[in-house]
Amino acid sequence: MDRRTGAIESIGKRDPVLRVVPRPADINANGHIFGGWVFGQMDIAGGIVARGVAKGAVATVAVDAMEFLSPILMGDVISVYAAVERRGRTSVAVRVDVFARRSQRPEEHQVTSGLFTFVALNENSRPRPLPDA
Repeated sequence: MDRRTGAIESIGKRDPVLRVVPRPADINANGHIFGGWVFGQMDIAGGIVARGVAKGAVATVAVDAMEFLSPILMGDVISVYAAVERRGRTSVAVRVDVFARRSQRPEEHQVTSGLFTFVALNENSRPRPLPDA
């Protein structure tokens, strides 16, 4: 683990924040899982990590450099990994990577990645400083 950022260097050395199996309602006309569904799972996982850093409520304020590398298919098991990439005064950027395991095969392959930025919120839903690391 990088002590400055809290990021874990390798996917293989960490547990997923979420593990999900898409449902039939999540599939589009091409037989792939909707991008919006994937985005939602990534936002949930990133929010879990950010909330731990902020020790309280957070809100998503930006998503940078999200890239879909390959489709997610019905029956895939999705593992969503998230780790802190950088901290600001009131915000935390979380790298979120999604991997799929197909047809009970043991190997996972990456399907998308993105950098989600969250801001810590006070009781009035206004930005507040992050607690010390």
